[in-house]
Amino acid sequence: MRTIMGRAYLTKKGALAGLILLAILAAALFSTGCATSLQDREQATSHVKMGTAYLVSGHFSPALREFLMAQRLSPDDPEIRYYTGLAYAENGLREEAKKQFETALSMRPDYSEAHTHLGRMYLEEGLYDRAIEEFNRALSNMLYKTPAIALNNMGWAYYKKGDSRKAIAQYEAALRREPGTVIRPVIQQNRGIAYLAANDTGKAIYYLKQAIGDAPGMTDVHYWLGIAYLEAGHRDKAIQELRLVAETNPESVLGSQAREKLDTLLP
Repeated sequence: MRTIMGRAYLTKKGALAGLILLAILAAALFSTGCATSLQDREQATSHVKMGTAYLVSGHFSPALREFLMAQRLSPDDPEIRYYTGLAYAENGLREEAKKQFETALSMRPDYSEAHTHLGRMYLEEGLYDRAIEEFNRALSNMLYKTPAIALNNMGWAYYKKGDSRKAIAQYEAALRREPGTVIRPVIQQNRGIAYLAANDTGKAIYYLKQAIGDAPGMTDVHYWLGIAYLEAGHRDKAIQELRLVAETNPESVLGSQAREKLDTLLP
């Protein structure tokens, strides 16, 4: 994982869907609180429920349609703006998504989920300092229910900036703040990757194996474990891990990279 929103991790795609679900559930209690009439509130709530169901199941276009319908009924509701931003983002409409998150934040400046998702978008664009700023804003709200998400994303931003020590500090903080977080396997994976970048292969292997223990089906971590084994001089173990990735996810980026590594290791 690199970034995210929160949950059950079989693949990177599964992790993303889970993170969306966690973020949705974290905000769901407040939905459609600003509707102007009882009838509008009921109709908006119905559209939000349908939209979240579509969003979690990966049907992003109908999800966006439902949230836009809810937004027409309740244009001043920050949660609906937030959900609409999620749906725009998953439909590849990044600028529209940002506008929705920014509008939600203009209505509720301490809306941690919106800060986190806006930061995630900056992170994916390589705007690491802006991303870190948004994650810090999310964390400044002591009522934020899922701080591990923002801290994990901040750790990845520091990792991408080349500061593995600060990255590790964020991952450790994430597990202190939210020890039972459902994104624990992703945090442990990212922690291992950061230790690998810091040339501490022993700790890298330890935390990558922790991630596998927490989520055995999370394939990407096996690639990084293979690289860590290779750096530590455990050639046979490295080959075993890399072969697993190449055979399980041959069309993925890491699957391709695993095959390239195997070509250099095998006669």
